[in-house]
Amino acid sequence: MTDIRIRAATRDDIAFLVDANAAMAQETEGKSLDRERLGRGVAAVFDDARRGFYRIAERDGQAVGCLLVTFEWSDWRDGDWWWIQSVYVTPPARRHGVFRALYREVESAAQTTPGVVGLRLYVEWENARAQRTYASLGMEQEHYHLYARPFVALS
Repeated sequence: MTDIRIRAATRDDIAFLVDANAAMAQETEGKSLDRERLGRGVAAVFDDARRGFYRIAERDGQAVGCLLVTFEWSDWRDGDWWWIQSVYVTPPARRHGVFRALYREVESAAQTTPGVVGLRLYVEWENARAQRTYASLGMEQEHYHLYARPFVALS
């Protein structure tokens, strides 16, 4: 297996990020996303750094994975949680350390960025494989349930 390189995403990666997000939504939730809306959503991250940032995993110069980091202010901790979202690894690259490499790069950046208080992500209850992966990276399951009230339907 060739080395995995992690880098900051750029606008040149928008097409890959849109494809990855659309594939992830279809695979995990059976949702077909509106690609035009998704494209605007991905591009918006590059328009305003306060929204977050993407990381790309490459192998042999090809994008094979990505994730998005967004921010949540914690008044209790006087700092930001970094939320890992929109994780996707292309099928041929799965189980080869791509997510682990992405996670370790984000973890390292978070630990050296003043004001970051930790990393969080959410995972579906049924996704036992992902839960084991997150636990193996040192993440702990929290005691919260996630609630939402969406105002924009996805499909």
